[in-house]
Amino acid sequence: MAATSKSKKLKRLVAVQRQLEKMAESDLAATTRYRHEINESMDVVIQAIGSVDGIHSLFTQHYSERFGRLSVRDQQLAGIQQVQEMKIMRERAKGDRLEENMKEARTLEERGEADESIYDLVDQLILINTPASSKVEKP
Repeated sequence: MAATSKSKKLKRLVAVQRQLEKMAESDLAATTRYRHEINESMDVVIQAIGSVDGIHSLFTQHYSERFGRLSVRDQQLAGIQQVQEMKIMRERAKGDRLEENMKEARTLEERGEADESIYDLVDQLILINTPASSKVEKP
């Protein structure tokens, strides 16, 4: 009976691990979206710096500072994104190992059940083939 509960426990652990993997993927997706937004902001700032419109020339210093801050933030997010990608790979590997262990446990349980049913069948055959005279106790 303990073997049956082992595969069920492992199945629950696999489900939890897959959920952790999905959460890590969600974090990575949010970081990727935020990096995309920052890159769009950087493009807008570059266009403003390169603009021939007189109003933009008054804010060149402000634009260059803004671009610098956006660049730093993009580099930070690139590092975070790299860490998140590694986390996803780790979580996926853990889930795969747990799933392998669950399948092995299930196979062992099924084999144990099959062995047990064969033993039961053999016991029944022995009882059927035993002569009635041997079942009665002799004084």
